Amino acid sequence: MTLTTERKEKAILFLWQHLLLLISLYLMTLGVVLCVKSSLGSSVISSLPFVFSLAGLISRVPEWTIGGYTIAMNFILVFCQILILRCNFDFMQLFQLVIGFVFGWLIDINMALTAGLECTTWSSQIFAQFAGCTIMGIGIAFEVRCGSVTMPGEGISITVSQVTKRPFAKVKIWVDTTLVLLAVAGCYLFFGSWQWNVIGIGTLFAMIYVGLVVKFIAPHLGWFDRLLTYRPGFRRYLFGLARLLYRRGEVKE
Repeated sequence: MTLTTERKEKAILFLWQHLLLLISLYLMTLGVVLCVKSSLGSSVISSLPFVFSLAGLISRVPEWTIGGYTIAMNFILVFCQILILRCNFDFMQLFQLVIGFVFGWLIDINMALTAGLECTTWSSQIFAQFAGCTIMGIGIAFEVRCGSVTMPGEGISITVSQVTKRPFAKVKIWVDTTLVLLAVAGCYLFFGSWQWNVIGIGTLFAMIYVGLVVKFIAPHLGWFDRLLTYRPGFRRYLFGLARLLYRRGEVKE
């Protein structure tokens, strides 16, 4: 294999893996949006942006979308990592900014796609929350397997874990709890009361159930690992199929 061919193979593999990462992020954000639509409580990662987006509607803060505030929060989390690690910060981790931006952008896309979805009954709310958490868990399991740069929320947890020498699992709980507490504080600051549609029973359910979904699905993702490798034979098959369809189109003309 020549050097040029090897570079092409690596470039194709990189693009393919990040296409799968994009699909994973889409599933995660679809789950986030369904939890928001349920009005039983948003997921942890969206609770603080959700509060600020609602506060924007009453002119307490800039009127950004939930996706816009998610992007801002992700950028702040990356900045915190830089402040904590300083010279030890790996600049490859700046790719988290891209991941964080795409994540927020996909949230807004899914909010637009589900604009007509209204959960007006308990059964529809419970179904939306359950479906959202399940889809989110599947997306997270895929995202982890992609092996790219982590989400800023996980990145800050890894950073604090490295500095404090505490187990990642415990630090992740601390970070999630901090985000929820900040969202609660935002509720009282902007609205003077607890907002159950932002932080409710659904939020607690998401904190427990999403992790269980990831643990359940993870052992069954061998097919996804094989898909990630994107073997040349599979690529040749796709190219051959594309040529065949193109030739048939020429014959019809």
